[in-house]
Amino acid sequence: MGTTPAEMEVLIGTHMLAEEHGDPQRAVSVYTEDVEHDVVGFPGDPIHGVDAALDRYHQLVKDLRVEKAERTHTYYADDAAITEDFITAVVTGRFMGIPGNNRRITFRMLHVFEFKEGKISRENVWLDGAAIAAQLTAPPA
Repeated sequence: MGTTPAEMEVLIGTHMLAEEHGDPQRAVSVYTEDVEHDVVGFPGDPIHGVDAALDRYHQLVKDLRVEKAERTHTYYADDAAITEDFITAVVTGRFMGIPGNNRRITFRMLHVFEFKEGKISRENVWLDGAAIAAQLTAPPA
């Protein structure tokens, strides 16, 4: 028997809330040991394993402070869930290779989560890179 949508939501919710609160250890606590983490377009992706994912999240919380993640759509399949979120964040470091200068940005993000053995075994992330780059490179208001 696979992971139910309710079980998926507990894992996704734990993961996303940990990201919002800047808690990398909690964010990866719902991953399988051999998790694949793939942010489409990031150099070197996908990465594998909890340790590599933990390193990524430690860097992420230095560079980005998520203020709000609003789920707009969710789709479920056998041992998979697809979520679309609207993110509001402040870029305190570099994001997508662009200095943030503490700018607040908003963008859409799509996640494809896969599950096995009661945990997240794969997280595939798609970001609206054009919107992020435009906001980070626009002249100050």
